[in-house]
Amino acid sequence: MKVLHVLPSLSYRLGGPTEAAINTVRSLRDLGIDTEIATTNDDESGLLDVPTGQRTDYDGVPVWFFPRLARLKAFMPSIGLTQWVMSNLGRYDILHTYYLFCYAPTVAARLAQFRHIPYVSSTIGQLTPWALQQSQRRKQIYSHLIERHTLNQAAAIHCTTATEAEDARRFGVSTPALVLPLGVNPAPAILNAAVRLRDRYSLPADCTVALFLSRLHEKKRPDFLLRAFAQLHPQSHGYHLLLAGSGEPGYCDRLQALAQTLGIADSVTFTGFVSGPAKDLLLQGVDLFALPSYSENFGIAIAEALAASLPVLITPDVQIAPDIRAAQAGLVVSDRLDDWTAALAKLLCSPNLRTQLGQNGQQLAKTTYSWPAIAQNLAQSYDEILTGQRLSFAYQPGERAGEPLMA
Repeated sequence: MKVLHVLPSLSYRLGGPTEAAINTVRSLRDLGIDTEIATTNDDESGLLDVPTGQRTDYDGVPVWFFPRLARLKAFMPSIGLTQWVMSNLGRYDILHTYYLFCYAPTVAARLAQFRHIPYVSSTIGQLTPWALQQSQRRKQIYSHLIERHTLNQAAAIHCTTATEAEDARRFGVSTPALVLPLGVNPAPAILNAAVRLRDRYSLPADCTVALFLSRLHEKKRPDFLLRAFAQLHPQSHGYHLLLAGSGEPGYCDRLQALAQTLGIADSVTFTGFVSGPAKDLLLQGVDLFALPSYSENFGIAIAEALAASLPVLITPDVQIAPDIRAAQAGLVVSDRLDDWTAALAKLLCSPNLRTQLGQNGQQLAKTTYSWPAIAQNLAQSYDEILTGQRLSFAYQPGERAGEPLMA
């Protein structure tokens, strides 16, 4: 079996989808499945320093990069990618695309239809009600002319939760939905991580540290977290907040100004974009993880926090919230400011609670978010598509986990 994965960008600055694509392909290759990626050299406002037009080893997986023609939000057309897919798609048995409402997956899917090559589309949370409200008119037009048809012509769509599959049904997709979570790769343990983290960011040795690790974007609501944190009078209690991630410069400037206005600038550190060992140090050296997102289909950073034994504080709009609540791995809290302030206070002042929730979360990550097991299930799904069998992991209405209770 030979599989091609296509997505508009492999920039780590875009967060979860890049992690998902690279780890999926790496895990499939570990199973002996010949899998490659085709994408552009996009890196948000810049370009990745990678060769284009040739197969390249990128973070341990084979990738074909092509020049990005422009960056029209997430659209990112590429003439080189189009020409290459036209010439080479016939060498693959199945296509797997990521992202909606953008150029690369749309073109690849249309070419697959023309060549009668089955394809799977990962919707990556772009059909949630919140996501569809962003650039609403553009998405309505794109949906009517292109996207709904593209998804309904797929052999299957890939959703990470049952809730995401329901979002697709409401959008008008009748294609079978594979419900397979994403995975995490446990990082090597860092000796004295808490001490090293505090040294790195010049924090008091005895301070309690909360972590926000994601894109600095309105969807993720770091501004809301700053307001909740400010109500705790962090300086007098020895609390510190790390905001780790990058974003649009104007929005990042507004966040820093907000921290100043709230009087908590000395208790908040903006680390910028982190990856690799620097990210591992954050996850292993802080005391809790918080993400008050408006919308999150899975949230790889949350799963990484669970794997690092961190208690998590999230909203019900994170679609793995039912798993976290059931496993008692964190607090699922409504998006009222007072509720979040109370939940933050509860975790920051309760080391025993943090330890118990963190242990539960690590066990959840081990049993549920395992890349080898997920890749095995995806490979089985590919085989079932190619041989015309019933899909073992297809979502059936009524399978949705119960709504998370509020903390």
